[in-house]
Amino acid sequence: MNLKVRLVIMNFLQFAVWGAYLTSMGSYLVNVNLAGSIGWFYAMQGIVSMFMPALIGIVADRWIPAQRMLGLCHLLAGLFMAGAAYYGLTSGSAVDFSILFSFYSLSVAFYMPTLALSNSVAYSALEGAGMDTIKHFPPIRVFGTIGFICSMLLVDGMGFQTTYSQFFVSAILSLILAAYAQTLPSCPVDHSTKKKSLVEALGLRAFTLFKQKKMALFFLFSMLLGVSLQITNGFANPFITSFKGIEEYAHTFGANHANALISLSQMSETLCILLIPFFLRRFGIKKVMLIAMFAWVGRFAFFGLGNPGSGVWLFVLSMIVYGVAFDFFNVSGSLFVDKETDPTIRSSAQGLFMIMTNGLGATIGTLSAQAVVSHFTYSVEYEGNFYTVGDWSTVWYIFASYALIVAVLFAIVFKYKHIHVTEKIK
Repeated sequence: MNLKVRLVIMNFLQFAVWGAYLTSMGSYLVNVNLAGSIGWFYAMQGIVSMFMPALIGIVADRWIPAQRMLGLCHLLAGLFMAGAAYYGLTSGSAVDFSILFSFYSLSVAFYMPTLALSNSVAYSALEGAGMDTIKHFPPIRVFGTIGFICSMLLVDGMGFQTTYSQFFVSAILSLILAAYAQTLPSCPVDHSTKKKSLVEALGLRAFTLFKQKKMALFFLFSMLLGVSLQITNGFANPFITSFKGIEEYAHTFGANHANALISLSQMSETLCILLIPFFLRRFGIKKVMLIAMFAWVGRFAFFGLGNPGSGVWLFVLSMIVYGVAFDFFNVSGSLFVDKETDPTIRSSAQGLFMIMTNGLGATIGTLSAQAVVSHFTYSVEYEGNFYTVGDWSTVWYIFASYALIVAVLFAIVFKYKHIHVTEKIK
């Protein structure tokens, strides 16, 4: 089989595993009367992202080839996710938070490192075949987003959005990838006897960048923006689905197929990735990051203004701007780190960027969002199902206001001349 096709399959499965539950798990938790715990489930992804990728990465670099480590992690992630699914199956509506959360936490602890491992496998395989990774990897990576969308739509189409079955879908896909990973090209390991300090091994040298005012401000704003990253993953589906508890909207397409509606966000991502080089050349990194921040304002505000009936077009707008909000900052931020850091700590600096955004920022964001949602909403039972209803508009306006404050502060405080920054992407 052609190498690119093999890597496409890997990326497709890698993100399909995640897409099966990431946007719909909140609705399942609402349905088993765990609406108040949504924040903890999504925060756990950020918590484990702060240390598990580094630890697993060390093992993959020194002892176990990355493709085998990828398979092992997916095996464990799939088994624990299957455990969560089986517990949901046997418990019905009497789900205990601690048991379900334990299975889920162990699963994501082994899944999150695979995001980096799958990239490592792809880079190693392409370089081993003499291919340019910059040219050949992006088209391969796009199929990851396609896999995410496909599993979202599968869960939606099969009626699994509010049930434990979404965990079974994720588990099966993870176990398939665990087996498939063993067929991928072998990645080299470093068997050198050179000893590294714990700081070096964990990639912590990058924290010295906080001594530089410019970098300290950048990482601070990365964390502040990271607060927004997981909010809609956790609460968009429960919010849209809650309209099923309102007679006027109970039978609308949006209220009954929230995942299908949300999948437009991922479709937007694929298009926005292609637009990033143009925007960077035209406006520079700082302005592109500002565009992303203001897009987050729109993402939240459109949710507050819309509904799945006559206002569904506002939901669609929210999905469209998501691609700008998510990808513009992540990609431009990564390019900024690449340009402004010494080559000897560049990989560590990229890891620090991820820790501040997807780790610390996303964790703070989901737990804070949970507090806001719990304050303004409440659970009701309607036709045998639970829905989270209440003043959702105020919830989304609070999130939009936060994003606006961060954007304005960034525009004022962060000083950066970006004239020649985009040379790297030409």
